Parts: sequence; C-alpha cells; structure tokens
Amino acid sequence: MFGGGNTRPPGHGGKSSLADLVRQETAARMSEREKWAALRGARLYFERPEHPGFLVSETAEAGPLVPVFTSLEGLARFAGACGWASTTVEDLVGLLPEGVRALVDPLGKHPFLLDAQTLREAEGEGEGADDGGS
Repeated sequence: MFGGGNTRPPGHGGKSSLADLVRQETAARMSEREKWAALRGARLYFERPEHPGFLVSETAEAGPLVPVFTSLEGLARFAGACGWASTTVEDLVGLLPEGVRALVDPLGKHPFLLDAQTLREAEGEGEGADDGGS
C-alpha cells in the first residue's frame, strides 16, 4: 500500500532531507488554489478497521471525524502499532461518508480539516479567478 512520489519510507525518522526543505519552502510560496491542487494527489495513512470503512470519532465540537496522517510515523504516534491503509486525498474525500470530515495530522504542528466541499470550493475559487480575468 505504500505508493506515491511524496511518501517517505517508514523509519525515515524526524530528520528533514533537502527535498523536504525545498518542498516546505515551495509550499510556503503557493497560493491556496495551488496548495489544494497539490494536496489532491498526496497520500494519507489511516488506521484500518476490522471491517471495510473508516474508524470515525464523534466529537462534540467538530462532528464526526476520521483521523488521517501524512506519514506512517504520525499514525504510529497517534495509534501505536496497528493495521493501516493509505489512499490519496482525492480518493479519501470521495470515500468518506456524508457529513464526515478528515482531521489531517491531529497531533502535528498544523492539523486541518479536510472534506469534499473544501476541495470543491478551492477548485471553484480558482476557476472563477481564471474566468474573471479574461
């Protein structure tokens, strides 16, 4: 299930490579539209439940959430040793049940909520900006 060009192999540790630093600097200069477009193909990891689907946590403030992680190390910090699965961001938002959002890297420095509407809105804003400038 390991795949995609943006993943780091397990055991890479907490050290940043030169490629990681370049990606971070590039991301800092991207527009919101460019960030969401790049995010679509990113690989996310999550705890694999006993039966097909997702482990959904009910929260009082944010509603139902699925914790997902940008690395296996992040998943391990959160859930310990567990069965895992991975998919792209785009596939994940298509697979989430209605009304359920993903919480990306809940223990990380910059956790954020992800849902299909957020991606659609990011696409719409970018298309509107392109159309309005012609």
